[in-house]
Amino acid sequence: MAVLHHSLDFILFSPVDSASTVPSLLSIFHEQEMTETVHDTKGHGYLATLVGKHGRLALLRVHSHGMVTIDLQCYQEDSVAEVDNLLNALEKKLKALLSGNIKRFKRLPALIRGAEVDRYWPTSDDRLIEYDIDQVLYEEDSAYQNIQILHSKQYGNILVLNGDINLADSDTAYTHAIMGSGKESYTGKEVLILGGGDGGILAEVVKQKPKMITMLEIDQKVIDGCKTHMRKTCGDVLDNLTGDCYQILVEDCVPVLKKYVQEGRMFDYVINDLTAVPISTEPEDSMWEFLRLILDLSIKVLHPSGKYFTQGNGVNMTDALTLYEEQLEKLSCPVGFSKEVVCVPSYLELYPFKSCFYCLFS
Repeated sequence: MAVLHHSLDFILFSPVDSASTVPSLLSIFHEQEMTETVHDTKGHGYLATLVGKHGRLALLRVHSHGMVTIDLQCYQEDSVAEVDNLLNALEKKLKALLSGNIKRFKRLPALIRGAEVDRYWPTSDDRLIEYDIDQVLYEEDSAYQNIQILHSKQYGNILVLNGDINLADSDTAYTHAIMGSGKESYTGKEVLILGGGDGGILAEVVKQKPKMITMLEIDQKVIDGCKTHMRKTCGDVLDNLTGDCYQILVEDCVPVLKKYVQEGRMFDYVINDLTAVPISTEPEDSMWEFLRLILDLSIKVLHPSGKYFTQGNGVNMTDALTLYEEQLEKLSCPVGFSKEVVCVPSYLELYPFKSCFYCLFS
């Protein structure tokens, strides 16, 4: 049973005396059969909780610094008309009582808490986004992560790993950016994809008729879910682990990369679709250690003219992105890099992608 959280916020030019506003507001609550309990705020304005039928709970507060807020919680099954009538009456009354003193008014759509299908995710810099998710198509716990594929009316099917949105049917901008935004030719080339279990990158590179693509994906359950529910993204490339110009190895990429280094195996392109740049700015964080390891091993298996592509993080994560660029100076060989910022539809934020290319310096 989901709970709907409604809110009314009145930002004022100057504080108001609760004695001049509260009685009229309480009369509206009383009409809805809600009774109040007044709490001691120790000089910080007026605060009352109100409880009514069907489990409704309201919080009325007149703040001493010039703000009036009303929060109303009710169950999703509650009468929409009754709740709207209550909120409309409170809004109308407050606008009349505070006429001339309202700097800003905001009535937000209800926050839905505890619904069967979760619709909320934070951006990389911790802003809350509500999606139009209406169905869970696939959910599995593997040895590595929780895997969900959700349906969005706007973005299509969305792959979510451990609560992080990875890719939606709408996100061809992500796939094109991490492949070099159409500036690279993969025809006749040796390509290594790290991760990429949704099959989006593999499907796009296959179209260019490369010599061979090797894809290292650790989680078979990601492949299983995506080949059924993300076919707009992957087409049929995940139906089999081998094709005319590709092979998918369901393995941990680290030991395989180390083996390739020992064997002297080289690739024209390495595309890292494992994880975003960590949000943490602590260089000793385990995610940074993993990122540095993957970077170093990837550069070691690149041809001298090869290129390495990976995602960054949200553009507002400037400290983390700067720290990532500092890691490039610590690799086993010198590299140069460029970056491009694109808008990935389902991420609802700008995302930079980096291409690191192998360079020899005299």
